Amino acid sequence: MNLLIIRLIIFAVLFFAGLKLYGMYRQWKLDREALLEKENRHEGGQMVRCRWCEVHVPEDEALREQSQWFCSSAHRDRYLQEQAQNENNQKEDKQD
Repeated sequence: MNLLIIRLIIFAVLFFAGLKLYGMYRQWKLDREALLEKENRHEGGQMVRCRWCEVHVPEDEALREQSQWFCSSAHRDRYLQEQAQNENNQKEDKQD
């Protein structure tokens, strides 16, 4: 009877140790896949130039407005504001 209890305890310990090792392996594998995916995301891809400051940024991080690329919403807004002012000045010149 004692031998049966000892075997049962040993089996339970091995079972829980196996579960723990399997969980650690799964977590390691998921972390590794996430790291590889993150590294691959930054590799390659097309670079575009901000219309306002002419800095190159990855296309997936850039903003697009009226077929123009911008590095930030502030630069986009400043460019559009400048374009609107130029159009207003041209209209005033034509009226004079």
